[in-house]
Amino acid sequence: MHALASMALHFTPSPVVVHRAVSFFARQQQHNLRLTSACCCFSANSFRGLPFLSPYILHYACSLHCQVIRKHHFKGTQLGKFAKLGIGHHFRVCNMATSGAAEVLSKDSLLEWAQKDERRMLHVVYRVGDLEKTIKFYTECLGMKLLRKRDIPEERYTNAFLGYGPEETHFVVELTYNYGVDKYDLGTGFGHFGIAVEDVYKTVELIKAKGGKVTREPGPVKGGSSVIAFVEDPDGYKFELIQRGPTPEPLCQVMLRVGDLDRSITFYEKAFGMKLLRKRDNPEYKYTIAMIGYGPEDKTTVLELTYNYGVTEYDKGNGYAQIAISTGDVYKTAEAIRISGGKITREPGPLPGISTKITACLDPDGWKTVFVDSQDFLRELE
Repeated sequence: MHALASMALHFTPSPVVVHRAVSFFARQQQHNLRLTSACCCFSANSFRGLPFLSPYILHYACSLHCQVIRKHHFKGTQLGKFAKLGIGHHFRVCNMATSGAAEVLSKDSLLEWAQKDERRMLHVVYRVGDLEKTIKFYTECLGMKLLRKRDIPEERYTNAFLGYGPEETHFVVELTYNYGVDKYDLGTGFGHFGIAVEDVYKTVELIKAKGGKVTREPGPVKGGSSVIAFVEDPDGYKFELIQRGPTPEPLCQVMLRVGDLDRSITFYEKAFGMKLLRKRDNPEYKYTIAMIGYGPEDKTTVLELTYNYGVTEYDKGNGYAQIAISTGDVYKTAEAIRISGGKITREPGPLPGISTKITACLDPDGWKTVFVDSQDFLRELE
């Protein structure tokens, strides 16, 4: 067995071998293969009756056909060699003993780790029809700074990153312009972005003077004392201006509408490790909001989830794309999301060409989030 495992370092099994391995394994060892929605566990007996297969071939086969094994950590095994080669990224094995037994992190351990992982909302991505016009509006009317711009002609799109501080420490917007596309459907699901300003009235006057569109004049919120206003950018994306004192994070909110607020709160708490900051019901206007995030509202960017009574589905359009969040481990993050009911749309691993590790998912309402390895993100900025 160990000799075969060593030999496996020097070749990739053919599809025929892979297929036979899985078929044999399924027929002869089904009683030893325990599959759940969260993990794939192999007992020591699972490897008996397969003397012609190395553990590598067996796991390689299952990674291709079962799509349930992911790499976590390898210690004291032949698979440790494969992890160094990058092959281990396809497996979800936490600690395999030389006897062939595998252990996996428990559901509780993964969710506990997600709560302790140091995370930050990095940027929000959405599409615009006229990049230069939008940059001009954001810099002149909203007071943002153009941080960087990159053109990808082979993919026919351009990105621009804007915000109120460097990407290493601030939440920013990532605008995407696709060559030749000048209009997008914003749908009914996306709500608005929130910007904290010290004087809403003066900000609105400035925006009006620059030709911006004000959709809600400055004034206290209904039933409260907070002063707000709403404006629209050239593509119709709404921004709520919120009057506050000085804050380290002016770009402070992203509002999304959801069909089941309690379900969404539970998902973001468990899968994303966020905390519910506050919840407010407005029966007079038939909606409930929940503020959820990684820190206090006046110091960090938060998600504002909105539930409108009786509305369970929304049209997401094709303008708003996703939020990016940093994480210490994209592999563990993907598993925590999976066992919390989220859908992984991009398996964890490095991006081609730049080696930045990411994973992408959808929440229960279909809103997309990309998790980015924290250290890789900083290296990419450098």
